[in-house]
Amino acid sequence: MGMTMGFSWASSRYDVSLLAQGDEGGGAALNEIIGLSVAAAVISAVLVWIGWLHRSHKITWLTSLADWTGRRFKRPPWVALPVILFTSSIICALFGFIWDVSLHIGDGRDDGALANPAHYFILIGLFGIFVAGCTAMVLPLDGARPGPAAVRITDDWYAPVGGLVMAGCGLYALTGFPLDDIWHRIFGQDVTLWGPTHLMMIGGAGFSTLAAAFLEYEGRRAAGPDAPRDGLGLKFVLYLAFAGVLIGASVYQIEFDFGVPQFRQVFQPMLIAAAAALALVMARIFLGRGAAIIAALIAIGLRGIVALLVGPVLEAPINWFPLYLGAALVVEVLALTPLLKRPVLFGMVSGLGIATVGLWLESLWINAVYPLTWPASIWGEALAMSVPVAILVGACGAMAGMVLTGQRLPRRALSIGLVSLTVVVIGAAAANGLTYNTPENATAQVTLTEAPPVDGNRFVTADIRFNPPDVISDDPNWVAVLGWQGGTDNQRGMFVDRLDRVGPGHYVSTEPMPVSGTWKTLVRVHDGKTLAAVPIYLAGDPGIGAEEVPAEPQFTRPFVSEITILQRERSPDIPESLWLIGCLVVLVCTLAMVAGITWGGGRISNSEPRQGADLEPAGQT
Repeated sequence: MGMTMGFSWASSRYDVSLLAQGDEGGGAALNEIIGLSVAAAVISAVLVWIGWLHRSHKITWLTSLADWTGRRFKRPPWVALPVILFTSSIICALFGFIWDVSLHIGDGRDDGALANPAHYFILIGLFGIFVAGCTAMVLPLDGARPGPAAVRITDDWYAPVGGLVMAGCGLYALTGFPLDDIWHRIFGQDVTLWGPTHLMMIGGAGFSTLAAAFLEYEGRRAAGPDAPRDGLGLKFVLYLAFAGVLIGASVYQIEFDFGVPQFRQVFQPMLIAAAAALALVMARIFLGRGAAIIAALIAIGLRGIVALLVGPVLEAPINWFPLYLGAALVVEVLALTPLLKRPVLFGMVSGLGIATVGLWLESLWINAVYPLTWPASIWGEALAMSVPVAILVGACGAMAGMVLTGQRLPRRALSIGLVSLTVVVIGAAAANGLTYNTPENATAQVTLTEAPPVDGNRFVTADIRFNPPDVISDDPNWVAVLGWQGGTDNQRGMFVDRLDRVGPGHYVSTEPMPVSGTWKTLVRVHDGKTLAAVPIYLAGDPGIGAEEVPAEPQFTRPFVSEITILQRERSPDIPESLWLIGCLVVLVCTLAMVAGITWGGGRISNSEPRQGADLEPAGQT
């Protein structure tokens, strides 16, 4: 979204980003759009019909099913059934999402919206989230009010706040699909997780986990103090819910997890700190002692299962993920102090600890397993971005935890002010992270040496000399070769080699790299605010009118902005004003979703008088 900062499309000197008169790289085929639209309309009509039959008492099976799940999970029916549907849907969407990213990294763009199997899981998952919220809204009958915060829809129809917010998040995410197709038709395919419409889909799914937490609280509140105590199974579901919040807040990091980030590295620690501050502070306030660590462990298990399925099982590129155990330990230690009695201050101090000690502990894991590790030079700017973001997100996480434990929020002006300030600070940090430059008049002299072929593909090693030598500092973020989108039946379509420095501006590869077939192989240089690349080999792509950039035995090529290579299918001819308008539309939709979640939390908090002991944290004994 902000990757145009610091470069001009005209800076491409190899025609690697030029979208010519090919018929690919834009939106989906018309027959696929018609088919998906018809299917969505039919399914929606059936669901509306079922809802009408239920509310007019013409069917009873939906009530019976909800009642049965309510008895099993010791929650009102309008909570139990939607939460089960939501949980299965969010896991389905998570699997599809990570598989989809992996497929794009390994194989490139889709042959069509319906040709990518991961899209089915994403669509079903996002639609399931929306349906789960609508189910929570539809289930209460005959004027029954699902808790004191319920919203009146008609004279005899009240809906829980959590259901409304969940349906809104699901609708926001689903809207990203048709908008994504429109976006690609206008701008070409920006093959990046952080495309604006992509952020709508993952943001709606991620933030829907907060709606599920709201709905669970409303159900516990409605059950009253005489309800049976939660069993081990239900407690696990609650811990799983906050593991879901943690994973949902982590999806913005996936490109870093795969080793193909298209943005400056300072984003990664900031995103880790923000996700931890939101989810782990909420978990500790709501579920009590040990909850932050338990939620992190469950998140590790769930992400690990998905990574195993996508990587070794489905033979797609492997992704790592943060552990969050250091951040969880920080939260648990601070919760042993009197700070816990002042939740907002506890959240802010926890955010500070997460963005410092927690990130340092996390860096030990990242530097051990990630292909692109954190250099010492990253810490100054990373802390400047991460600390204020984590402090404010920690305060928001604490306020969400207060809502879920029946504590009254700070006065309205302060609560809204904290949320608004958090949005502004995140925006400022993001604007800084999106600012980068490409060195002018800098070149790379590359000498390739043949290596044994693999599965018929040509492989080489490289000796690279940058000119001027001081264009790269002694401690860059990375100087690495990336090969991607060259998947075959016998080989994952991704290759990362962190180059060895043998002298000033002089680097050599540590293993052979692919330079034939459908691969796109490039040298990537990230050094502070410098984010640039030099192509080594780029396969020809007739579908978008791009010619091959050959891997000659020796060549000298200038630095260009990475985006001209990594997002080769993007159209260079679209006015920046149109791009800005598109981004602003997405921003308005996103702020509307954030406002809706904030409204939901405030309505629940203000719906009835709170007393400190009337609802103990779910994890306390």
